[in-house]
Amino acid sequence: MPTVCPPTIRAVTDHQPQLDQVLHAVLDVLGAEVAGVFLHGSAVLGGLRPDSDLDVFVVARRRMTDRERRDLLQGLLGISGRGARNGEPARPVELIVVAQGDVRPWRYPPRCDFLYGEWLREEFERGEVPAPAVMPDLAPLITMVLLGDTPLHGPPPARLLDPVPHDDLRRAIVAGVPELLADLESDTRNVLLTLARVWTTLATGTIVSKDAAASWVLDRVPARHRPVLGRARSLYLGGRDSLADPATPADSVEPGRESWHGEMPEVRAHVDLVVRAIEQLAARDGQ
Repeated sequence: MPTVCPPTIRAVTDHQPQLDQVLHAVLDVLGAEVAGVFLHGSAVLGGLRPDSDLDVFVVARRRMTDRERRDLLQGLLGISGRGARNGEPARPVELIVVAQGDVRPWRYPPRCDFLYGEWLREEFERGEVPAPAVMPDLAPLITMVLLGDTPLHGPPPARLLDPVPHDDLRRAIVAGVPELLADLESDTRNVLLTLARVWTTLATGTIVSKDAAASWVLDRVPARHRPVLGRARSLYLGGRDSLADPATPADSVEPGRESWHGEMPEVRAHVDLVVRAIEQLAARDGQ
């Protein structure tokens, strides 16, 4: 069974006002139908980084209605990231709602009832509304929720969610690799770090932060494949971009939008190496 770093209390208290807003938005829409709300992600994997989302997982007693999806979306648009209405800097929010009956008893692939992410803001502002969908990635997310054990509302998550079998966790994270690769040029930093975490989880059975996963991988790849992942890790931790124009203020580039154009051959070579390692481990585990 995977292990995870213990939750970081400071990650909660430092962002409690925004978390309170998120929780209010959820309860305002779903009320007594909310069985539990849990913090997960970076906040329970060693601490929030400069560009980390606030990751929130909601277990509802039933599936949402179309009206509830629209209302919750509108509430989150005014809380998350650059859309925050109070004028204060706000973290991007990633919020998932599952109906308890869709994930307990556990079955694969699981169904997500609602997904909000700041990367989807433009689509939401054009009028699109999150729709229910099969989502294999719920397997590692539920694993993090259970291991992080950080309720914002309701009982501990183990009272509402079943543990994900190792085989389903493994095949879920492997299933997400093609989608990651499709985003390599548009979301290079995140793809590099997420692939590092996939490899680390398959090899060690432990779910760690992206920077810790990158460190693990950096110790295991040839020197020529280290610079691009080292850069991604440094940027994730809030370090100065070694390839940025020295005259450019460090805070003037939108998070995650740094240029990787000149490094794409090295990026692809690194990714090919990591994907081969992932495929070999997946094949071994599948025997």
